[in-house]
This record gives sequence, structure tokens and C-alpha cells, in this order.
Amino acid sequence: MATIYIVEDDVNIREIERYALKNSGFEVEEFDRGDRMFSAARKKMPSLVILDIMLPEEDGLTVLAKLRADPDMKQIPVLMVTAKSTEIDKVKGLDLGADDYMTKPFGVMELISRVKALLRRIERIPGTEQICCGCIALDGQRHTVTVSGKTCELTFKEFELLHYLMLNEGIVLSRDKIMNQVWGFDYEGESRTVDMHIKTLRQKLGDGGALIKTVRNVGYRLV
Repeated sequence: MATIYIVEDDVNIREIERYALKNSGFEVEEFDRGDRMFSAARKKMPSLVILDIMLPEEDGLTVLAKLRADPDMKQIPVLMVTAKSTEIDKVKGLDLGADDYMTKPFGVMELISRVKALLRRIERIPGTEQICCGCIALDGQRHTVTVSGKTCELTFKEFELLHYLMLNEGIVLSRDKIMNQVWGFDYEGESRTVDMHIKTLRQKLGDGGALIKTVRNVGYRLV
């Protein structure tokens, strides 16, 4: 059974999230601050973290940066849940390593849908597959990506997005196809989510980012 950590200082929202997740069969641990979550994670590693941005002491973006810098926790999927809804706030979260982003207010069915989609993505990551496209090399077993021999640190979602593009090298992939494959068939997010992830992925790949081409009014392809 997957264990979900909720880091949220609003008691009412935390209660809604806990109730929905437990009714869906998940184990849940709750925290009102990031440092308390880290203390618990040293004893029991979570399967996924639901993280609010507006937290006391350290905000969620700082907590996220620490998660991604921790060798033992950097691959844990993180779903950001926040009242901030501007694109720049989303981009900041994605740049720091968030795997998905949901703004308040939200429906419990949407929350459960996104949590399940992220957990399914973990199960579908390839085990031994190694792919090379141009200067980009992806190792599914080690969950690593290199560009011209240099390590490129990607979030879980960025890794799976790149993997899907590389598997379909030269093929134009619509935003809908990418959403269905990377985020799950029941994902109800807007297509801008794909665009923002492509943007951050290109930046992290450096010279390799130029291999991801935009096909106007359609989607993307890797060439």
C-alpha cells in the first residue's frame, strides 16, 4: 500500500486530503511543516509527497529544493497543491522539480486522479532500457540522463516525458497523446502543462534541448 505524505498547514484542507486519500486505500501521514516531514521520512520513506507552497518556517519551494537535493528522496514524486495559480509560480515549481501542479480550490476526485497517475508512472518506468538520440542518452535502470556525457538532473515527470519522446524519435506527438501517456488517461489538466514541462526540459538538456522541435498547432517531436 502506497504511503502519501501531506505537507499542508491548513487543517481543513489537510483533513479533506487525508479523508479522500484514505478512502481510496492509501496510507497517509500529515505534517504542517517541511522539517517534520523530513524527520518522518528518515524512518519511513513516502511513495509520494503532496506539498503546499505557503508553509510556515520554510515555504514549499524551499522544501521541494531540499527534497531534490537529497540522494535518498530526490526521485519521490511531488504534487504541488497551492493557492498560487499564475504561470510563473507553476514554472518555479516545475523548475525546482515538482512532478505535477494543482491549484486551490480543487475537487477530491481530481486530487485522487493525479495521485494515482503519478504512482502509475513509477510502475511503468523501464527497467533496463537504454536509449540514445543524438547527444542525449537515457538509462532506464539507473534512471539517469546524460547530454554529451554530462549528467542531466531531471524530475520524475521530465524523465518520463523525455523517455516518451525518445521512444518515438522522429514522430510528431500531439499534446493529447503526451498528456495521455505521461499524465494518465484520466488526467484533466490543461495542455499548458505539457508546454511548461517541455520548456523546463529543454532548458535542463542544454544543447540537447534543441533536438525537441515544436510542430505548430500540433505538438512536439524529437529529431
